[in-house]
Amino acid sequence: MSKILIIDDEPQIRRFLRIGLTAQHYEVIEAATAKEGLAQAVLSSPRLIILDLGLPDQDGQEVLRELREIFAGPIIILSVRHHEAEKVRALDAGANDYVVKPFGIQELLARIRALLRQQTDTDVVPEAFDDGRLRVHTVLHKVTLEGRVLRLSKKEFALLTLLISYRGRIVTQRQLLTEVWGKSHVEDAHYLRILIARLRAKLEDDPGAPRYLETEPGVGYRFLGGQ
Repeated sequence: MSKILIIDDEPQIRRFLRIGLTAQHYEVIEAATAKEGLAQAVLSSPRLIILDLGLPDQDGQEVLRELREIFAGPIIILSVRHHEAEKVRALDAGANDYVVKPFGIQELLARIRALLRQQTDTDVVPEAFDDGRLRVHTVLHKVTLEGRVLRLSKKEFALLTLLISYRGRIVTQRQLLTEVWGKSHVEDAHYLRILIARLRAKLEDDPGAPRYLETEPGVGYRFLGGQ
């Protein structure tokens, strides 16, 4: 049974989450403050943490940074703060996903399942991705789609394999720009948009109904394959 820690000061939210999570056979640990949440992250050894940013005793962004010093598992931010800057800040600080209140429990459960599946994988780029349609051989630097070899530039290949290494998770624009182009290009978001558009065209991926590359507007991108 996977153990999930909820850090949220709203009793009704904790109750709503507890009902939904226990119905799916998760063990739920609750904390109403940052202090209690940080302690439970150590004492209860959860597999995943759901963190609210609006805590009474400490800003949630600070709590996130402290959690990342003691907890290596997935962290989902749950917050009424919907601004892009808040999302980017949290994801850059180590959050794996960001869900805005109000939210649907089924969507949240799907995100939790994806993160827990991914937790069993390593955080390095896999030697190959293969869903039967798209095959990415990272060692051979070879990509095929339905048996056809795709010609990708070095940057396109680097971006694709980087996103695959975080599959199921949002990767921020800043992180992608830093790792693919370097720190001097963190403000050059147009580079990223152009490369994503090229990859989508080559992968025959519809941005309106993506199979592989999903956009989180103003925040970053997520590789969906394998979920």
